[in-house]
Amino acid sequence: MKYLQSTFLIFVLFILPASAETGYELWLRYNKIQNPELLNSYLGQIKAFNVIGTSATHDVIKNELSLGLSGLLGQPFEPSTNDDASLLAGLSDEPSIVKYLSESELKQIGKEGYLVKSVSQKEKSRFLITAKDPAGLLYGTFHFLKLLQTHQNLASINVLENPKVDIRILNHWDNLDRTSERGYAGFSIWDWHKLPDYLDQRYIDYARANASIGLNATVLTNVNANALVLTPAYLEKVKALADLFRPYGIKVYLTARFSAPIEIGGLDTADPLNKEVIKWWEEKVQEIYRYIPDFGGFLVKANSEGQPGPQNYDRSHAEGANMMGDALKPFGGVVMWRAFVYSSEEPDDRAKQAYTEFNPLDGTFRSNVLVQVKNGAIDFQPREPFHPLFGAMPKTPVMMEFQITQEYLGQATQLVYLAPMWKECLDADTYVNGKGSTVSKVIDGSLHDYSITGIAGVANTGTDINWTGHPFAQANWYAFGLLAWNPEQTADQIAEDWIRMTYSNDPKTIATIKDMMMNSWEASVNYMTPLGLHHLMGTGHHYGPAPWVSNLSRADWTPVYYHKADAFGVGFDRSESGSNAVNQYSPEVVKIFNSKDKVPEKFLLWFHHVRWDFEMNSGRTLWNELAFRYQDGVNAVRKMQGQWQSIKPQIDENRYRSVQMLLNIQEKEAIWWKDASLSYFQTFSKQPIPDAVEPPTKSLEYYQSLRFPFAPGIRPSW
Repeated sequence: MKYLQSTFLIFVLFILPASAETGYELWLRYNKIQNPELLNSYLGQIKAFNVIGTSATHDVIKNELSLGLSGLLGQPFEPSTNDDASLLAGLSDEPSIVKYLSESELKQIGKEGYLVKSVSQKEKSRFLITAKDPAGLLYGTFHFLKLLQTHQNLASINVLENPKVDIRILNHWDNLDRTSERGYAGFSIWDWHKLPDYLDQRYIDYARANASIGLNATVLTNVNANALVLTPAYLEKVKALADLFRPYGIKVYLTARFSAPIEIGGLDTADPLNKEVIKWWEEKVQEIYRYIPDFGGFLVKANSEGQPGPQNYDRSHAEGANMMGDALKPFGGVVMWRAFVYSSEEPDDRAKQAYTEFNPLDGTFRSNVLVQVKNGAIDFQPREPFHPLFGAMPKTPVMMEFQITQEYLGQATQLVYLAPMWKECLDADTYVNGKGSTVSKVIDGSLHDYSITGIAGVANTGTDINWTGHPFAQANWYAFGLLAWNPEQTADQIAEDWIRMTYSNDPKTIATIKDMMMNSWEASVNYMTPLGLHHLMGTGHHYGPAPWVSNLSRADWTPVYYHKADAFGVGFDRSESGSNAVNQYSPEVVKIFNSKDKVPEKFLLWFHHVRWDFEMNSGRTLWNELAFRYQDGVNAVRKMQGQWQSIKPQIDENRYRSVQMLLNIQEKEAIWWKDASLSYFQTFSKQPIPDAVEPPTKSLEYYQSLRFPFAPGIRPSW
């Protein structure tokens, strides 16, 4: 099995900081191992490496091993041509590799999978990295270096990994003017003005970072699409990026604006059943593949938030998606059709609309169309129950959409490790095929035998030197890649590996930082939206609390629509006596969510309007419990501040000070959320704030007067 040479030969070296840690290297720090015993052990086992094969990806592997081994082991390592080298990397059909493999191992290695193991032959030990394709060999290379970075015992390693999900993709909400919608780490990393002639080293480092965590695809442009990206001038620029990314196993996708036939094609309609429209898309797709032979396909946002779509012409989502799918199918391309929709007319409950529109279409989509569904039914809130569409479309591949960028979770000023949130969703049981029908089994295709699977993450990268704004936001990029590869992995283990690779292998440092990370999401939920509250954030910028907003052009854009606070109580009644959104779930789940007494308290106010004096599990009234949850969130941030201070000697000065300052901001913002929210809800409950809860320091009118016209990540106007 051979691999086509790329038009570019890539030599990769990270730009190392001259003095202080900048965070640019992410989790790919190859600093010399400081443990003398471990270092000597590795040096005794690894003498030389040989990468067998000739392709652009093989060249990347050679450079990665040279860079990683030289840095970690503190002495130069260059590729050897000796098949007896102590580290051998090559495809599983190479004669010098296959002799070390059993028939069982050969069968178990799948597409993009890899095997890393120690082998012994004729009293000689060595390490083997092998795969069936170059991308898998690259993933195996990163895994081997990770073993060294995390100080693992190499003596008897035997790791066979296959990805559980086919399309593992980042969605960049980046615009052609370099603004990034909901981006909190600077501008877009794509400099469209200088492309295709200026190829920034950052593009290569981006591809390398993604490959290191198993991601294999990227959508370059915003879901609120601009049709210009489909014109020849921009396709030349996209081609330049695709050529750079190819050796790293990464395919390029684009967002397709549904009205493109009108805006750049000169037609007077974009009706998906119109013959001229169909012909236009067929010719456009052919043109794209002339530029990019391995183009992945389109991501489409249609008939949502003002975006054009098939419903403009009284056509269904399936008719729109299938038209594009038919154009892409001869080339192996796919359509990822987003289910984040809501009509121009206000529904009785916006949480119901995606299910209402897409569930009846199950089985009507083409085989190369995936429906991309957010983890929850509203919009990436700090906590949501799993989306009812998971498990509800057995005949249509449903892919997950997570948000890595922290639009509703403190943006780039707050430390919030998102893997526990994603795991709560992935591990949730849909019960659609009986107990154990988890969301992760929907996503990996095993529950419904999907022919193609996918998982997308809205990217949090930008031009900031450390890529993600907050140093700990890097962990969310890293964790997304690991969970996209295998949704069954644990948030705890992912956090530990990231800490070891990014900060330290010191046991106290690992334990302290991991505790901070693993408790950070629950803390943020408590000081923002406890007990199932949601959509309480500021208008437009989504920064900070604004539960009082009620004057927007649509009711379902306002916080008051969602919390429905009144003199009786608070919460959105989605039970059978309310909007009946619960009945979009399986009967077993309905029994849980429909009852105030059975629903987990973390979702209580999502599904029920509950009186202020309702007795909670703690024995407190709802009002008191709400107040204590807000205070618990603030206290948790203060604990993180102390924990970070306790490991100061183990952290470099630059990153220590950065996180310290951000934790100080996070404490202020947590207090702001607590004080503003309790002050507002108190106007309905008419009850005192409990003595153990710190009272607000300012008036409700003060919090309502705050304005943030230039907060980062505000959606641009078109």
